[in-house]
Amino acid sequence: MAHAAPAPGGTSRPGGTPEIAARESGRRPRPPDVFDERTHRIAHIAVPVVLGLVYGYWVAADSRQGGAITGGNLLLGWLSALVFAVVCIALLTLAPRMPREVHALLWTAFTGIAFGFVYVQTGHSVWRSAMMSLIVAGCTFATFFYRYYTREDAFGHRVR
Repeated sequence: MAHAAPAPGGTSRPGGTPEIAARESGRRPRPPDVFDERTHRIAHIAVPVVLGLVYGYWVAADSRQGGAITGGNLLLGWLSALVFAVVCIALLTLAPRMPREVHALLWTAFTGIAFGFVYVQTGHSVWRSAMMSLIVAGCTFATFFYRYYTREDAFGHRVR
């Protein structure tokens, strides 16, 4: 079956399609923002808190190594969750204001330290925990530096 192809700027869209208009102007169209500003503010706090609770549970579960749940174990889990959430919120607030290299290093240090702390709770040696943490931190730095290098200019402004 043969069908007629719609012509650009036809009667269905008097101004042309948004894709053609975006190509002509040289700018990429921004995706629609589904959530309002209030939702973003709430998520800016809620996501690190939920991640902190998961991290605290993970630390507590690894430190007890299948044994009984104790008060010290619960305290370790809650303190780990609190520190993780506070540092994560601080990084989400402060890191975007830094140059891309420092931005990547801050997230690298956070990821490496958080992973190393969980890993040492499993009973492995400090040496092995440090080496595994450095490997994770190295991969994190490579990923984040590439991301920030390709999406920011030298002054830390996002390139759209």
